[in-house]
Amino acid sequence: MPSPYRLVAFDMDGTLILQEVIDEMARVRGVEAAVSEITAQAMNGALDFSASLRARCALLRDTPASVFEELKPAITLTPGARELCAALKALGFKLAVLSGGFTPLVSWVAAELGLDHAHANNLEVSPDGATLTGELSGAIVHAERKAALLADIAAQEGIPPAATVAVGDGANDLPMMRVAGLGVAFNAKPKVQAEAPCRINSESLLDLIYLLGFERHELESVGLEWDDAAAATARANLPT
Repeated sequence: MPSPYRLVAFDMDGTLILQEVIDEMARVRGVEAAVSEITAQAMNGALDFSASLRARCALLRDTPASVFEELKPAITLTPGARELCAALKALGFKLAVLSGGFTPLVSWVAAELGLDHAHANNLEVSPDGATLTGELSGAIVHAERKAALLADIAAQEGIPPAATVAVGDGANDLPMMRVAGLGVAFNAKPKVQAEAPCRINSESLLDLIYLLGFERHELESVGLEWDDAAAATARANLPT
């Protein structure tokens, strides 16, 4: 039986990559402690995401605009992310990243993984192109917008909502998990683990593939080895 799913939308920070990019930017600016505290509260759902994002961005004012290029070597893909995305693409899936982070690095990660769609926030740059202004332009990719973008991408690709999967680790990922055919909390914050339709805690994002209904021969056809233990652990968390 083929997988019932055709589109997977990922959060980026803490899901596709190990870092929280805004915390890394804050480290460069020298305001890491203040920004990290706000990030932790926002990801646990204790603060409104949009308000917290604007507050954190304001602390990044006057950061060199080159920070995005400087951070690329520090970005670490989550173990299994590259293999998962390659396998899903080979199996005919459409893939998206819907991030509350910033366009330059989100677009770069999307290109690295061969994703079909990427949406993130736009952090303004000074007129001379030298520094960040600390202000955002355009629509903020907050929790409700992630859910709306998932629906928009599915419609654009001609994929029914029931055939979509949403994967994330923060409270701002819960709405897209709830509107997807399958919502998965990956190594998520406590609030998210408690409220997500499904959860998986693993060192490898590749284990997500066992939630998608593939048979052994399908995974072997794209060069993956079937792991009985990982499959059993993952599938034990599927909603009933």
